[in-house]
Amino acid sequence: MSNNIGDPGHGHSPAAWTAVVIMLVAVALGTLFYFLDLPALVWASAALLVVGAIVGWVMSRVGYGVNGSKYAAKEH
Repeated sequence: MSNNIGDPGHGHSPAAWTAVVIMLVAVALGTLFYFLDLPALVWASAALLVVGAIVGWVMSRVGYGVNGSKYAAKEH
């Protein structure tokens, strides 16, 4: 392993984790709703997927991203 100082953190931030969790729930629900043949809820899940990406972007811009002012990296 290298200790590259320019390493962006690979998404280990509250913004990234929140976005991924929201999008993971959206995909899981979309799969369930597709299986149950509920097209309106499949589309709602697709919308939630987009919302998850937007939430992650907004949180990153507010300062919860990898290089944000409100993010404190943990030592490994």
